[in-house]
Amino acid sequence: MENKKQTDGCLSGKKVVILGGSSGIGLATAKQAARNGATVIIVSSNQQRIGNALNELPGNAQGFAINLTDEANVKSFFDQLGQFDHLVYTAGESLQLVTIKDAEINSAKTFFDLRYWGAFTAVKYASPNIHAGGSITLTGGVASARPVSGWSLGASICAAMEGFTRAMAIELAPLRVNLVSPGIVKTNLWANMNNSEREHFYNQIGNSLPVKRVGEADDIAQTYLYLMCQQFGTGQTIVVDGGGVLV
Repeated sequence: MENKKQTDGCLSGKKVVILGGSSGIGLATAKQAARNGATVIIVSSNQQRIGNALNELPGNAQGFAINLTDEANVKSFFDQLGQFDHLVYTAGESLQLVTIKDAEINSAKTFFDLRYWGAFTAVKYASPNIHAGGSITLTGGVASARPVSGWSLGASICAAMEGFTRAMAIELAPLRVNLVSPGIVKTNLWANMNNSEREHFYNQIGNSLPVKRVGEADDIAQTYLYLMCQQFGTGQTIVVDGGGVLV
């Protein structure tokens, strides 16, 4: 359910780069940033998704298909892009839910490639190009604070992202670096479930939360917008999970 409310224009004239911006939370963030006056640049590995996303964004938006797990591709992209104001990293694929006894180690390692090392590489090559007063906003998840059985990979990646965010807030200061930690959100992350399984999952989780529903992509996108617009917080993890870590 997309929030159509006009914002205060705190991103007017700013250039925002969203890695993972062709769908889900990334696309919702791109839409909200554009409504707030930003020129948005979305990046994804899938050209078709980029084309579809650009149809939902203003005409000045741009999209690029690059492999975010390839260091040379990431470096080349930021070298050619030049200066901008805000970096948002939401790229990720569906994590495998598997207990440690059933985990295949080589397969498990690959999940870090996009979610952790992709973010690490992006920050390395993007940060020199970010204007004074700009920011980096990364993505984790509440699995690190409230894991359940089968979430060893998700919890590990989310915890790693929290530590990386704090380290970068010190190392790259005064550039602000923060992390959004979503709970369960209705996105294509759960596309590997069939429709009935997915709806049951959403209802079961939603009914267990204090807010009595799971999140929408727009709920989470508002947090990225806040972290771009505010000028004082850095090194912070903002949890947006409907109260899931409390119950």
